Amino acid sequence: MGNMENNELDETIPGKALSSSGEDKLASTQPSNFSRQNDLGETQLSAVNPSVNQPEKKGGESSAEENLAATMPMNMHTKNAEQLGKTQAFSSGGSGNLPPPANTNPAKRRSISPIRLVLIAGILILLATAFLSGIGGYASGMLARRHAETTQIGLVTKEQFDLAVQDMAEGNYQRAKQRLEYVIQLDPNYPGVTEKMSEIILKTSITETPTLVPSPTLSPTPDLRGAQERLQQAQQQIYNSDWSGALDTLLLLRKAEPNFQAAVVDDLLYLAYKNLGRDKILKEADLEGGIYYLTLAEKIGPLDAEAKGLQTWSRLYITGASFWDVDWGQVVYYFAQVAPAVPNLRDGSGWTASDRYRIGLGKYAEQLLARKDWCAAMENYQLALSYGANDELQAGYNRAYDKCVGPQITPSEAPPAETPTETPSP
Repeated sequence: MGNMENNELDETIPGKALSSSGEDKLASTQPSNFSRQNDLGETQLSAVNPSVNQPEKKGGESSAEENLAATMPMNMHTKNAEQLGKTQAFSSGGSGNLPPPANTNPAKRRSISPIRLVLIAGILILLATAFLSGIGGYASGMLARRHAETTQIGLVTKEQFDLAVQDMAEGNYQRAKQRLEYVIQLDPNYPGVTEKMSEIILKTSITETPTLVPSPTLSPTPDLRGAQERLQQAQQQIYNSDWSGALDTLLLLRKAEPNFQAAVVDDLLYLAYKNLGRDKILKEADLEGGIYYLTLAEKIGPLDAEAKGLQTWSRLYITGASFWDVDWGQVVYYFAQVAPAVPNLRDGSGWTASDRYRIGLGKYAEQLLARKDWCAAMENYQLALSYGANDELQAGYNRAYDKCVGPQITPSEAPPAETPTETPSP
């Protein structure tokens, strides 16, 4: 019994229970988990703070854990320490004590707000719309201008062609030839102009054949004078303002001697053409002829401001007159440009630009009255009266004024003053 108690007591004491062979067996039979648990548990606590939770040792007694650690190889200790560090790292990360990982992509761009994208897109659309609208407006204006110029040139061309046909019927082939040359200059492909020009050339060549007895006026005596004498004569004619005579002399000189003092002859021809065109417009009321000679002068050199203005106003006058009794609105449009600049400009009818503008305003105002556009009619009547008053215009103005503003009360038409009435006595 005593021996059994001693044996049992010895088994309960770790230092005595484990022999060297027993320690080897224990180390060999101890699973790896057991070593890890000791390392991560009790061994860790003793390593951090040996005084915490460690029982006091008696005498030379050693715990089973110390004996076990002493028998474990060095590499096992090292491995357990590394595993302990990893376990601590994982347990610390799981508890949330470690800081979050840093941003590994600092260059990442911030996302743009959808509202900002919509605003930017809207601004770009507005700018594009304004740009396209400006381009469209400019193109539309240029197209309208070209259309107006084409219409004006077409009307002038048609009128000149019709006048040339009329001159041919009257036997005035030279004048008809000049008109057709002007038509060819404006529109070389005008229908019938080539045939009419060929007809004029054929008829003039027939009339100049020797078979016909020419009149004395059509067969001048050949001028055998030299080129220098003709040039001096043309210079004298220019000095005397004989533009037509100077033009004839210079053309004969150019035909006989094409290269004789070409620059001087060109200068004299320019003066003759320009002043002859000016006189045709201002003195003879021949707007077509004036335009023709000014155009010939312009081929030699640029026109001055006065000649260019006369050429432009004459064309506008002819275009406006072509709408007479057809479209009074167009008549007003064209003569509104001519009348303020050259009020006395007139054509073969004798009507000045001011007369045509005043009449056109009155006729256009009548059309506006018929459309019941009272205020516009009143304005046109008022403008027409500023160029000359008459009873018809004044009556139309009064009617339009009554409808637009209200009836006028003149002092003679004022309502009579009220007379007090006596109250009958009872």
